Amino acid sequence: MSPLGIFHTAISVLPIGFGLVAFLRDGKIDPRNRLGKLYLATMLIGSVSAFGFILSKGFTPPQVLTVITLALLGIAMFTLRGRWRAPGYAQTISLSASYLLLMVFATTETLTRVPVGNPFASGPTDPALTPIRLGLLAAFVIGVTYQVLKLRAERHPRPSRPSRQEERLDSSVSKFREMVGV
Repeated sequence: MSPLGIFHTAISVLPIGFGLVAFLRDGKIDPRNRLGKLYLATMLIGSVSAFGFILSKGFTPPQVLTVITLALLGIAMFTLRGRWRAPGYAQTISLSASYLLLMVFATTETLTRVPVGNPFASGPTDPALTPIRLGLLAAFVIGVTYQVLKLRAERHPRPSRPSRQEERLDSSVSKFREMVGV
């Protein structure tokens, strides 16, 4: 493996851990906290370093996905500044989608090389990768659905329903007002 390949692999493994811990701890990747900033920085460096392979491999589908990843990171960064650009759906979905693409890259690269000598998949288009990619997609859909529902609940909290005691008290007060004539 070339020095660029070693650097790219080493830096690209880091956001997997940062993103996983962020999802487990916060339910999302939040670019305003330290973990989110580390995720963004390592994703950006890993994505940009992937363009170094164009000289040897040409502009391939992975580079197209890298451009999409960079666009998703750009969308997330755009939501960080300005009063009208509050973090929300766009930020959450774009960062989760960038994590999905990261995991597609990571599983493809790993499973086309491991076990050494007899890898699980012969290449990125091997049908053996389809169930893994479908599993990642299902996890993404479930995760984003959870995140969107959580955001919606935070933005539009349901009015709390009064307890039975409060309802009885309100009823008693209403009856008292009727009796008094107020």
